Formats: sequence, C-alpha cells, structure tokens
Amino acid sequence: MKKLFFIPVLAAVVSLAACGGNNTKTEGSTENKTEETASEPTVETVPGIENVTISNTWTVEGNDQMKFNTELIRVKAGEPLELTLKNVGKMPKESMGHNLIILKSGVDLPTFGGEAAAAADNEYIPKSALSSIVAHTKLLGPGEEDKISVTLEKGVYTYICSFPGHYALMQGKIVAE
Repeated sequence: MKKLFFIPVLAAVVSLAACGGNNTKTEGSTENKTEETASEPTVETVPGIENVTISNTWTVEGNDQMKFNTELIRVKAGEPLELTLKNVGKMPKESMGHNLIILKSGVDLPTFGGEAAAAADNEYIPKSALSSIVAHTKLLGPGEEDKISVTLEKGVYTYICSFPGHYALMQGKIVAE
C-alpha cells in the first residue's frame, strides 16, 4: 500500500519541479527580450524594403485591375521626392479613376476610405481629413498623369488610391530613411 501512495506523490513532485523550472527560464527570457527592446528605438519594419533602391524620383502606374505597379518606395528623408502617377488603364475616369494620396503615419485606412468615398465632389479627397494627408495627385482618367513633389521626414508612409473601393487593393509604403 505504501508503494501505491509513493508513486503518485513522486510523479506530482517531479511534475511540479519540471513546471517550476520552465517558468524560471521563460521569465528570464522575457525579461531579456524586454530589456533589448527597451534600448532600441521603435521603428516600423517594412518587409522587402532592403531590396528596393533608394531614389527620390519615382513613377507609379495605376491600372484597370485596381493595382499599383509599385508597392514599395524607398527615399532619402529630408530631400524632395518627385512622384509621378500614371493611369495606364483604358476604362473611363468615372468608373476607374485613380489618384495617389500619401497619408501621415497612424491614419485609419477604413475610416479614411469611407470619408473619401463620400467626397466625389472633391475628387475623393475628403475635406474632413485633410490633416491626415501629406500630399496627393489629382484624380486621373486613362492615359493621364500627374506629378507631386514633397519632402518627407524619416518614417514610413502609406499611399493609397482613394477612388471608392480602391484603397483596399491600391496601396503601398514609402520608407523615408
């Protein structure tokens, strides 16, 4: 009878000892990660940006499939960026117009997109959200192009087409470093 009592008690002690050992290691690992993170500045990482050439002159094309041909742009911060948007599609401006809006960091895209969709009278540039916009092109029809020039501070900026329903597919990132 003593042997039957001893085996479950031994199993419980070994189990608790094993759990306790793992907690100590996990806590130590978490603390080390927290210390490392605290000493590094918080910078948004954009996957694939290391493969993009730094240039302050870019041309982005929008097409009838609601796609930009360029989704990652890398620029030198503090220097003028010359950005050209070309609408290479064939569909009419009223059904497939494109623009390019550079947004400030932290802008909520669904909210901005909803406001933009209601701003047909202003080429889908919502007057209520002008403080969220760094720069924008005009709304373009097929074969049209527009150029903007802007100087960006160091950071990551999202750019979109604000034509109704387009922003979900037509967006990219500009990394100013």
